[in-house]
Amino acid sequence: MSLITQAPRGTQDVLPDSSYKWQYVEQTALSIARDFGFHEIRTPVFEHTNLFQRSVGETTDVVQKEMYTFEDKGGRSITLRPEGTAGAARAVLEHGLINGALPVKVSYITSCYRYEKSQKGRYREFHQFGVECFGALAPQADAEVIALAMQILKSVGLTDVALHINSIGCPTCRARYHEALKAYFASYAETLCGTCQDRLARNPMRILDCKSPVCGEIAAAAPVMMDYLCEPCAAHFAQVKGCLDAAEIPYQVDTHIVRGLDYYTRTVFELVSPQGLVVAGGGRYDGLLQELGGPAQPGLGFGMGVERLLMVMEEAGCRFPAAPQCDLYLAPMGEAAVSRCFALATALREGGMTVEFDVVGRSLKAQMKYADKLGARYTVVVGDAELESGVAKLKDMTTGETEEVSLDGGLYTLLRQKTLDRELAGVADLFSNVAEIG
Repeated sequence: MSLITQAPRGTQDVLPDSSYKWQYVEQTALSIARDFGFHEIRTPVFEHTNLFQRSVGETTDVVQKEMYTFEDKGGRSITLRPEGTAGAARAVLEHGLINGALPVKVSYITSCYRYEKSQKGRYREFHQFGVECFGALAPQADAEVIALAMQILKSVGLTDVALHINSIGCPTCRARYHEALKAYFASYAETLCGTCQDRLARNPMRILDCKSPVCGEIAAAAPVMMDYLCEPCAAHFAQVKGCLDAAEIPYQVDTHIVRGLDYYTRTVFELVSPQGLVVAGGGRYDGLLQELGGPAQPGLGFGMGVERLLMVMEEAGCRFPAAPQCDLYLAPMGEAAVSRCFALATALREGGMTVEFDVVGRSLKAQMKYADKLGARYTVVVGDAELESGVAKLKDMTTGETEEVSLDGGLYTLLRQKTLDRELAGVADLFSNVAEIG
């Protein structure tokens, strides 16, 4: 067999044997976000290109090198979203949410698209969990979104992720910092990559985020923003650290964090795995809504890469819930049994059971092999004798034990009780996992 095509480079298929892990991470993140007052928002996969040019920044790698941009049939410039914040901010403004009760707190699971080199944990199509908080200027809001990110990681079993924080100031104090950077990088102008030579005049902070090894080595000794913070920004950062200290959330100040998008101001942070992978990152962006034509309201949030998070969890040996299994396989023998099994399967499924039965006309022996491959917990064979008596044997596929059960209601009652017992055992196991973490 020769396939006509394969998945594009930088993308991946999430198959049934792993999709349940994605669902576990996504549902955990959304649930914890709700506990913090963040509720789900969904935005389009593509936006007008100028949204990202204005918010992300024209001098960033994302806008200059990585966006998937095209003209639609109406001649409009359209871009597949490279990140989640800009679309959420646009939606909050467009639908007037910022005019209601503040702060506006939203969360999302979204796919993003960036044309960059494919490598371990980095894809051209990737997925993010993110939160956005608009209308909160106080330092405790910064600490809250950091605590939310930390709690998600702790809940999925990652306890050794390090919190790195920094402040990159506001436009007032950043102007002085830009002049210091220009003076520093000017002596290396001919050594910098072509992109950074252009950034030197337009936005020298972006040089600090360049992926070029040469530029990175030069940037390592550049002046740091922390030495140029104005008094309000320094006080804000001190209060953020005070909140984290009060909640006993460990952190380290990392003056090299600038984040890769232009909309960030003041607090920025990253959650870094022991292997040096950034699992989540975010911070404050107090000028973003105004830049998009909205009111001068502050904003902050973070993004957490789902692929990267799952990879780090796998490497750390984190526990996942058991993969979904078939509760019952019904094996019919004969046309009358097929009809009865279909009716039984329908009723049991409506009651919340996961039930399979033969839909391809297999022999009984082949059906039992198939049930075993499915990992069915129980099987019931229904033939003429079972139809006549109304009683069948429920077989435990793990132990081989059997017990008689009525096909008229008794099957559901017995199966439901066994399922509840198993679910309670699974919940107890997850709670023991949390206890070990805490």
